[in-house]
Amino acid sequence: MLHTSGVLMNPHKLLPTLSSITTSDEWYTYYKANAEFQLEIPWKRGAEITEAEQNAIADSLAAWQLGETSDGLHLVATAQNYAQRIKDPRYVDVIELFIKEEQRHGGDLGRFLDLAQIPRLQRNWGDTLFRKIRYAIPMIEIWTTPVIMVETLALVYYKAIQNATNSPVLKQLCQQILRDEVKHIRFQYERLAVLHKNRPAWLRKLTYLMQQFLYYVPVILVWIGHHRALKAGGHSFKSYWRDAWVKMNFAWERMKPERYQW
Repeated sequence: MLHTSGVLMNPHKLLPTLSSITTSDEWYTYYKANAEFQLEIPWKRGAEITEAEQNAIADSLAAWQLGETSDGLHLVATAQNYAQRIKDPRYVDVIELFIKEEQRHGGDLGRFLDLAQIPRLQRNWGDTLFRKIRYAIPMIEIWTTPVIMVETLALVYYKAIQNATNSPVLKQLCQQILRDEVKHIRFQYERLAVLHKNRPAWLRKLTYLMQQFLYYVPVILVWIGHHRALKAGGHSFKSYWRDAWVKMNFAWERMKPERYQW
């Protein structure tokens, strides 16, 4: 737990401005501090979710929770190979802390499912598909690209869940996850900026065009699998589609190497 003059430091203030790429040491410091800088979730109140809310979001929430429970072994192996190649061993430590944060999300969501007596899932077609994509080629860019796409959609999703319920526990839990995911997205788009740095301009442009084409897939699949919950949170397909692309366009703009001082 980091303190200055006896006061707990906000980990969000530990990251540099976007004029420079955040180093692995800086990310490590951030993730260690963020693990201690958590919102208070009123677990003792119980789920406090109505039958109507549960009918709208239960299946979706169980499927999303499953997606937050990866053991991260494939990612750590990929990160180790990448870190060795770029001579940045601290990057592996950062990835391990990132995985722990995602696992905390999965654990907290699972705890809420248990409180609400919503059965946990062992398999889901969306989760299985996403894992196959990430595991297809053990390269850090192949892992990072689909992850940043799903995490931008997570911003839309958890905000919708937050709006779809009056449960104090679930609302606060969504707020915590949203706060974490903003930094996760920055972690990913900065890494993609590093990976794209030495590519010629024409190849970077082609990369972004391919990503834009690929982004249609998770956007459509998330709507297919979670439209009831998204609608319960106030989204029409049109508003969901707009918000998804606005958030991903933000990330695309910030993964451009020319935005940074090197």
